[in-house]
Amino acid sequence: MMAQVETASGRRRRISWISGTIILFVIGGVIASWAVGGKEAPIRFDTRPVHRGNLVVTVSATGNLEAINQVEVGSELSGTITRMTADYNDTVNRGEPLAYLDDAKYSAAVMKSKAEVAAARADHQEAVATRKADEKKVLRYRMTRELTNGKLPSLEDLEQAEADLERSTAVVVSAAAAIDSARANLRSGEADLKRTIIYAPISGIVLSRDVEPGQTVAASLEAPVLYVLAEDLHHMELQVDVDEADVGQVREGQSATFTVDAYPDHSFAAQITQVRYGSETTDGVVTYKTVLRVENPDLLLRPGMTATADIVVQKVEDTLLVPNAALRFSPPAPADGGRRNQSLLDSLLPRPPHRRVSKNGSARTVKDAEGAQAKVWVLKKGQPVLVPVEKVATDLALTAVRSPQLQEGAEVVVNAITAN
Repeated sequence: MMAQVETASGRRRRISWISGTIILFVIGGVIASWAVGGKEAPIRFDTRPVHRGNLVVTVSATGNLEAINQVEVGSELSGTITRMTADYNDTVNRGEPLAYLDDAKYSAAVMKSKAEVAAARADHQEAVATRKADEKKVLRYRMTRELTNGKLPSLEDLEQAEADLERSTAVVVSAAAAIDSARANLRSGEADLKRTIIYAPISGIVLSRDVEPGQTVAASLEAPVLYVLAEDLHHMELQVDVDEADVGQVREGQSATFTVDAYPDHSFAAQITQVRYGSETTDGVVTYKTVLRVENPDLLLRPGMTATADIVVQKVEDTLLVPNAALRFSPPAPADGGRRNQSLLDSLLPRPPHRRVSKNGSARTVKDAEGAQAKVWVLKKGQPVLVPVEKVATDLALTAVRSPQLQEGAEVVVNAITAN
């Protein structure tokens, strides 16, 4: 019995010893972690200087160069091409003959129309002569009835003569209308005959020639295209597609520069003349056609070239410029959660939320300080200091800002590097 009591007592002593040992290990671990956490790794801040300059904001768009006035020259008539006088790249003047159609059929039609006009005139002369005879007959009948007191000729004969006069008068009017119809047919035939010679509608350069002499063209449904002419290529237009996200910044009169693959090192100037309201959707992307006027004095640019344009939508002069990275920067939180100066007891016991006291003595939380529209951090005495700023414009690399607390030459923080 005595042995059993001693065994239970020894067991309790062993449990107490083990528990005490575990508690000592825990306390030692807390002390070690507190000691290590109190030694925060050094932080190095990467900075960039604030400088003053001009900021240009641009919108990029791609498109193609076109002639201001490009005309397709076709044929209103069907027939066989007998001769063509212009070729690719030829310069032509307005009214200059470009092609000739076989005119045999149309010349015959004109001759036939002239004959019809002559026949109509002859019929008209005959109708006029008949009417004059009828007029004299009626006049004679009336005079005779007056002299014979209505006895001769008979009333029926007089009425018949008057009816003949009315019919001959109508025939004269019909014959005159037939002359007008024949003349109209003649003018139509003469116009068709003139159209067998195809003239240049504008002065310009031949971009393409789509037919050859001896080829038959058919104009039954639509006019076949013989040439494509481009008016003066010294003045051209660039049509670009502006994304719907950028079109609100684009206005008529804005300047732009563009490049083409043919001259990658050469920048050309342009100016917006039109921003169209109609949208175009390609593969789910909505764009708006924008037209820019281009001067081409050296004829380096050609219709159809693909161009990439940078449209100047905003220009801010003599402003403070900061890197965009400075606006995105936020200081890293301390490794110990901001309690580096706490005692061991403070680290084990939670305290109320920390409040930061500003230099002027007013208390405000960190969240309040970060509630400004935009902010940068300026390095002063090796530590970042928050400076609220107002953003004016950005070109995706630099941002123009305004702030009475920010001066030219100040070092703004763009990155923080923690040393191991």
